[in-house]
Amino acid sequence: MNIKDRSQLLDLARKSIEYYLEYKKHYIINNQINSVFMEERAVFVTLHKDGDLRGCIGHMQARMPLYKAVIEMSIASAFEDPRFPSIQKEELNKIEIEISILSPMERIIDYKQIRLGIDGVLIKKGFRSGVYLPQVATDTDWDRETFLRSLCSSKARLPADAYKDPDVEIYIYQVEKFNE
Repeated sequence: MNIKDRSQLLDLARKSIEYYLEYKKHYIINNQINSVFMEERAVFVTLHKDGDLRGCIGHMQARMPLYKAVIEMSIASAFEDPRFPSIQKEELNKIEIEISILSPMERIIDYKQIRLGIDGVLIKKGFRSGVYLPQVATDTDWDRETFLRSLCSSKARLPADAYKDPDVEIYIYQVEKFNE
């Protein structure tokens, strides 16, 4: 994705949040859409305020065209992340938007294949699952085992060492990440 495409998606994310704040409706694009934005892609939108996490929601699997996923995940991150109150109009100018576009997932057998800072990880057992974007490892400065123990216990609500269990499914993916 080129710089112009990235800029347009970031602008779309911001307009979507602003529009929802004003009208309580999803933003609708009235002009022709770039063919790259029509591809179905999995997306996360992360919001930061003064350098701190302020919202992050996304889809692990491609469910809709990229442009629509950016609109929906921007609104969800701003208004539906249960960890945070909804974004208010007066804080919008302090919000920095980050978009992460995910590659398709690949199942791995050996957790030692995970490349910290490059691979995002989805761990799953039964109805429990958890996911970390690749930047979690670099943002926290964790080693592979600390990363996986946190993913298992904090996100998937599994035992911390569940990643060693042969019945646990581990998937990796990569991210194209860009921000304002």
